[in-house]
Amino acid sequence: MDVLERIREQVENNPVVIYMKGTPQFPMCGFSARTAEALKRCEAEFAYVNVLADPEIFENLPRYANWPTFPQVYIGGELVGGCDITLEMFEKGELKPMIEEAIQAKQAG
Repeated sequence: MDVLERIREQVENNPVVIYMKGTPQFPMCGFSARTAEALKRCEAEFAYVNVLADPEIFENLPRYANWPTFPQVYIGGELVGGCDITLEMFEKGELKPMIEEAIQAKQAG
């Protein structure tokens, strides 16, 4: 399967997914750590992809949504953004409702 097709499937099949350096339990960069923590604090399950463990995704994800940096957060199949945008949305109280809506939409199906 083509790497961009794999990314598309991950984004479309998970209501919330973060492409990050490391894992939520063991992040390998500060930006990934802060972004994963904001997602955790929304008290909803989310998928993650450790881009350091998958060089093909690491190299090609920036092309997928034309976003050059990591982490990348996708909610409801759409790119939300990286660390700064995700943290700003969390602080404004916008992130949790967006996540809950995406999860409900996925369950409804």
